[in-house]
Amino acid sequence: MRRSSALRLSALMGATLVTFGIVAATSPSASAAAGTGFVRLAHLSPDTPPVDVYLTSVAGAFAPKVFPAVGYGVVSDYLELPVGRYTVAMRLQGRPATEAPALSETVNVEDGKAYTVAGVGKFVDKSLGLEILVDDLSQPGAGNARVRIVQASVRAPQLDISLAGGASIADGVKFAQTTPYREVDSGRWSVRLQPVPSGQAATVDVSLGAGSVYTLIVLDGSNGLTAKLRIDAQGGSVVPAQVNAGGGGSAPRGIPVSLLWGGAALALLLAAGVTVMLRRRPG
Repeated sequence: MRRSSALRLSALMGATLVTFGIVAATSPSASAAAGTGFVRLAHLSPDTPPVDVYLTSVAGAFAPKVFPAVGYGVVSDYLELPVGRYTVAMRLQGRPATEAPALSETVNVEDGKAYTVAGVGKFVDKSLGLEILVDDLSQPGAGNARVRIVQASVRAPQLDISLAGGASIADGVKFAQTTPYREVDSGRWSVRLQPVPSGQAATVDVSLGAGSVYTLIVLDGSNGLTAKLRIDAQGGSVVPAQVNAGGGGSAPRGIPVSLLWGGAALALLLAAGVTVMLRRRPG
């Protein structure tokens, strides 16, 4: 009886070890050779209420990922995805998944490329839409940074954006527009946001690191214009993180490789212990 129980335990440990091997083989680090890209999500429509965002693989590679209660101004971290086509859909918060989405767009994720899928425009006049922005991960020149502007303020339908000292960054940037990337000296800058033709200007301080790429998002704040600086890349590459949009998300947490191998080692030790027990116990 003891020998039979030990054999069953040994089989269980073997199955555990195989399971850890399978998980390790399908972890993001192991599957990266197949090619991956990066997608992040953004809600940049000031008059649109919070939405539930659905990310679905067109090929059906995984169950839809749902990010509930994403509010205005929220920009997720990058999510690393295998190359392929994905649908991003937005439904008003709490609406059933069976309901037709308010917005839907398909993004084709290519190897090594990064994309921001943003809800832009106005809800009230039905100009709301999903825009796919291609993010530039390439490394700027030595000592430089690269930055672009996303104009997501409806209170200032048009903006002149300049350095506080007077040098222009972009003129006449309209609501829901995105400027091309521009390479600038790295360092700490004061950026002036001036509504056109008139209005209360705002100044935001940003710190741009050498070799990094940024998106500066202009938003409507509670007391006027404000801005959010998001990093797109460092040193020519982006380090993806779990999507954490607004009120939370159901994106799976990556399993650290160290934990996978630690679990496998534990399974090996247990299996070895069972083997010793089998050898020492009388038949």
